[in-house]
Amino acid sequence: MQIGVQVDPLNSPHPVPWSWVLATHAEVSRNGNVSARYYRSHSLISPDGQYATYSRIKIKGEPELYRSRITSVMFVENLQTGDLRTITASSPLADNPLTSSEEADLPGAFSILLPISWSNSSDRVLARQFEGLLGTSDASDYALVWNCQQNCPATIAPEGIYYNYAVLLGWSQNNPEQVLFRAGELGEEHWSMWSVALNGKTTLAAEDKPRVFGQIVNHVWAGPQASW
Repeated sequence: MQIGVQVDPLNSPHPVPWSWVLATHAEVSRNGNVSARYYRSHSLISPDGQYATYSRIKIKGEPELYRSRITSVMFVENLQTGDLRTITASSPLADNPLTSSEEADLPGAFSILLPISWSNSSDRVLARQFEGLLGTSDASDYALVWNCQQNCPATIAPEGIYYNYAVLLGWSQNNPEQVLFRAGELGEEHWSMWSVALNGKTTLAAEDKPRVFGQIVNHVWAGPQASW
């Protein structure tokens, strides 16, 4: 499998580097030892050109996939001042230093944070938080929304509905302050689309469309990284 061709486990329109995860673990498994590898995502430039955001993903590979762990952190850089902010989600498996979670320390836990859009006004970042357990079918998306002016992150997912999997799509076209998910159960052919507000309020969004903003830049240092 070529690392440049990403195959997303949830068939997301904003794929995580899953082929890198599989290729990296295969290498660790062949070597039979524990090692760390890193992946540096593309940069996403805000519409006004003032900010750039990107992620660093770390896999601590064990010979057994179900014992490996994947963590990530997202950075937002002010391109005018050089100020750099570190952003983490507060979902159950996120490696967040401000929240203690026994689930996040479980062997096999993975937490991949990836920026997918700025707001059209360049004041908010929308990121995909994809998490679950390696070697199982347990995985779903959360949305991380970070406000640049308020330095205020919010981690949300559809609430009050039953689903196995949720896939983050982008900002809502009808309600730009909200985000859209596609959510459904295993085996269902058609999944409904839902609009989720920052407080978690979830409404059916049959006539809505997802929107994303920002310019993707692939720097020479993006992609797989050697262990540090």
